[in-house]
Amino acid sequence: IQAAVLEIKLKHLDEYCDARRVAADYYDQAFANNDNIITPFRSTNNKHVFHQYTLQLADGIDRDKVKDYLAEKGIPAMIYYPVPCHKQKMFTNLGIAPVDLPNTDYLTPRVISLPIHTELSEEELKFIADSVLEAVEKVAMGV
Repeated sequence: IQAAVLEIKLKHLDEYCDARRVAADYYDQAFANNDNIITPFRSTNNKHVFHQYTLQLADGIDRDKVKDYLAEKGIPAMIYYPVPCHKQKMFTNLGIAPVDLPNTDYLTPRVISLPIHTELSEEELKFIADSVLEAVEKVAMGV
C-alpha cells in the first residue's frame, strides 16, 4: 500500500520541492532585516529542497527560550542535534582522541529548525515568522 501511495506522490515530487522552496523564500524574506537571525545559505547554482529550515541565532539570543516561546504558541520548532556527534557518548568506545570542532561547538546552541513542509499556507507561514520575530525580540530584550 505504501508503495502505491509513493508511486502516486512521486509524480508530484517537483511540485513538493517547489512548495518547500516557496516556504523557505517566505521565511528568508521575513527574517532578512533582523540582525539576530541568520537564514540558511542558498547557493545560486542549485536548488535547495529544504528537508529542514534551520536558523542560526545571534550571540546572546537564548535558543531554548525562543523554542519554548514558539512551543507556547503551538509551533513545533526543533533542535535536531542538541549534542554534537563528536561529543556523544557512543563515540568514546571507538578509541578516537577527542576531536576539536570549534564551528560545530559554536553553532550547536545557536541553531533551531522551523516547520517546513509542502502544505504550509501563507497564513501559517506568517504566524510562524511573526512568532519567531517576536520571540527573538523578547529574548534579546531579556523578557
